[in-house]
Amino acid sequence: MTLYFIESSALAKLFVQEQGSERLIALVEPLTQAQKLVSSLSGVEVHSAIRRRERAGDLSPALAAESLGFLAAELAQMIEQPINAAVIDTAKQLIDRYPLRALDAIQLASCCTVRAATGITDIVFIASDRALLAAAATEGLQTMDPTD
Repeated sequence: MTLYFIESSALAKLFVQEQGSERLIALVEPLTQAQKLVSSLSGVEVHSAIRRRERAGDLSPALAAESLGFLAAELAQMIEQPINAAVIDTAKQLIDRYPLRALDAIQLASCCTVRAATGITDIVFIASDRALLAAAATEGLQTMDPTD
């Protein structure tokens, strides 16, 4: 069974229409709860992205509220990797190896921690950030950019 780790830059596409949304929705809809993985950080990052779009006038308050409701419901149907000492230590190691921003390193470290803890190697790391995808590929993960 393939697992899919959905990083925040991709996860947002499920709740706000943008390039790659249709492709990601088609991928995620048939998956079971056990196949969908996220970092516990993702809820905060996507919540922030929705509110930024609302403040910029790209989303109406009603659409933003609806998107936040969908976000909460979808996150309840995913497995969340908590931010713990193993994730933080791995994120620091990733930052030493790659030019990653702190939150991107935590996202990738969350995925790597799931892989190490479960021994499952069939994990696809989904993101829309080229540097993050390159680091994930170098770490031996399958990658996907829904905008491709």
